[in-house]
Amino acid sequence: MTRYTVFRYLKEQRRGIPAVVKANLRGKTIVVVGANVGLGYEAAKHFASMNPGRLILACRNLQRGEEAISNLKLSTGFPHIELRILDLNSFSSIKHFVDKLDAEESRLDILVENAGIHANNKYETTKDGWSTILQTNCIAPALLAFCLLPQMIKTARQHSVTPRIVVTSSFMHHWSTLDKNSLILKSRNALKTMSSPEYFRKTSAQIQYCDSKLINLLFIRALQRKLSNELPIIINAVNPGYCVSNIRRNWTGIKALSNSFMEKIMAYTTEEGSRPIVHGAVGDLGHGFKSDSKQGGYINLDYKVVEPSDFVSSKEGIHLQDKIWDELLELLPSVGSNLEIIDQYLEHYL
Repeated sequence: MTRYTVFRYLKEQRRGIPAVVKANLRGKTIVVVGANVGLGYEAAKHFASMNPGRLILACRNLQRGEEAISNLKLSTGFPHIELRILDLNSFSSIKHFVDKLDAEESRLDILVENAGIHANNKYETTKDGWSTILQTNCIAPALLAFCLLPQMIKTARQHSVTPRIVVTSSFMHHWSTLDKNSLILKSRNALKTMSSPEYFRKTSAQIQYCDSKLINLLFIRALQRKLSNELPIIINAVNPGYCVSNIRRNWTGIKALSNSFMEKIMAYTTEEGSRPIVHGAVGDLGHGFKSDSKQGGYINLDYKVVEPSDFVSSKEGIHLQDKIWDELLELLPSVGSNLEIIDQYLEHYL
């Protein structure tokens, strides 16, 4: 059993995170989504110190992205950093980002999907019609990973390397209520139900965030399981723990004051929280990981691959995982240009 109790949470927060892992990234291309602030920025800073061939920051805001690159170059002395605009709230932005990357980059070794938001008390949707938190945290990262898979597989074959996709998840997936939510489990389309005003009214912002982190895990496990064993690519979800983060920057009132107090007494620094992400991208997965495993790894704060919540591996969890996988595949036309390549690839190997 892997029940995540408050005692276990407090124990992990006090245990400390190992030193950052270093690797030789010479010649490799790395994309970090959501890299202008917070965990993504700190992870990018670590990658820059490992001398990659190219480090690409995928950011929503041009000015903030340029400031991040300027600061990274100044602090690390690494010059090969580029900015690409990517707005996860827009399927057309994903399409443009992928098309540009395919046209201008010859390889892609590491994709870090770190961008995410916390739900607020107002129901909001993107111009694509999905709730903002669901599209940003779950749907868009999954579609981006689908679209970039062909380039990563090509990289693996041409350069004899093992590319990796790293998705920032959270220990908070343990506190999701999807395992008890009949509205989701019995729905014909789980994602549309989770995106609905009805779901928003029946759940809190905190629960919606926990649910989104669970969806992240279900996606990476499905993706790793459905890839052919012959394809050298690894997909991981990473728990950065409770750390100082910009994801809560819009909180106000008592909630903001409470979070500020909690950060001071028990949160890891943002840099410390970035270390498990870096490990997922370049570290030796060792303990708990089998290279021929058909399931994605969930990397904890101590860099060990551990089992996620009981629901994830339950009959109901696997059913929801497969349902969400099918629903995500149906959304592939939304990001367009690589659809035929992806369809051929998925049909051939699944």
